[in-house]
Amino acid sequence: MMDGLLFLFALLSAASAFHLSDQDEFHFKSWLAQHNRVYTMEEYYNRLQIFTRNKRRIDKHNEGNHSFSMRLNQFSDMTFSEFRKSFLWSEPQNCSATRGNYLSSNAPLPDSIDWRKKGNYVTDVKNQASCGSCWTFSTTGCLESVTAIATGKLIPLSEQQLVDCAQDFNNHGCNGGLPSQAFEYIFYNNGLMTETDYPYKAIEGICKYEPKMASAHVKDVVNITAYDEMGMVDAVATRNPVSFAFEVTPDFMHYHDGVYTSTKCHNTTDKVNHAVLAVGYGETNGTPYWIVKNSWSTTWGINGYFLIERGKNMCGLAACSSFPVV
Repeated sequence: MMDGLLFLFALLSAASAFHLSDQDEFHFKSWLAQHNRVYTMEEYYNRLQIFTRNKRRIDKHNEGNHSFSMRLNQFSDMTFSEFRKSFLWSEPQNCSATRGNYLSSNAPLPDSIDWRKKGNYVTDVKNQASCGSCWTFSTTGCLESVTAIATGKLIPLSEQQLVDCAQDFNNHGCNGGLPSQAFEYIFYNNGLMTETDYPYKAIEGICKYEPKMASAHVKDVVNITAYDEMGMVDAVATRNPVSFAFEVTPDFMHYHDGVYTSTKCHNTTDKVNHAVLAVGYGETNGTPYWIVKNSWSTTWGINGYFLIERGKNMCGLAACSSFPVV
């Protein structure tokens, strides 16, 4: 009991030193109600400080002249270190800078494209929850789209099968993996089940794959040469959406809208920590961008999507991109 009181006193002293105001606490309580969060008294003051720091960073950013805005979201009571452990890769990925096997079409490319508007080719935004399984959502999103373009049938596929079963292909469940390696798994294991038949649990479990229930298959895996961003543009324009990985840094956690750009992230293969899906590209006010599907639910970003600057290998997004052939 005494330890708890001492801890609470320390937190209250820290809160006072941090200059928390009644307005700060009002904003936090409003956020708690919106996100249905409940904390013990000890945890409450700790999260209040983290939330307030995040809010002040967001407000300061939005007062500046930037190409994107930030806002509070479901992650706003977390430090970036906590966020990284829960939602990004914790295992370094071997996203090696090798020569890919993608052959450019050499065709004239449109100024913009959005596969969401070309037909029923992109599934709804999903939610990976507190598991570093973004690579599985990038994989299923790409395979869902490639299969829909080929067959006319858009069927949500199983991320959980990849979390549970793809370890032999250098993937690590909730600790990370690469779409290219996941496509290899699907190819060699002859298929992927549907999300309905093998639902997502956000935790690693025993592999329960049943080949006879496979709904999608992969005949080949296409890797775009590392750092060949124009190869990615060609593939998205002439073929289908493309999986890619990039490095998430703290300001991306609270992205709201606009074209994301960063001077803090790296552009090399060894720093990427999150996998997503490019579903199109365009340009606004002279800045070219990618249209990207994320897996943090529709409450994050632009209804679950974000735009990121194109043509500069921003945050290493051209380091390891790939897609399957069905």
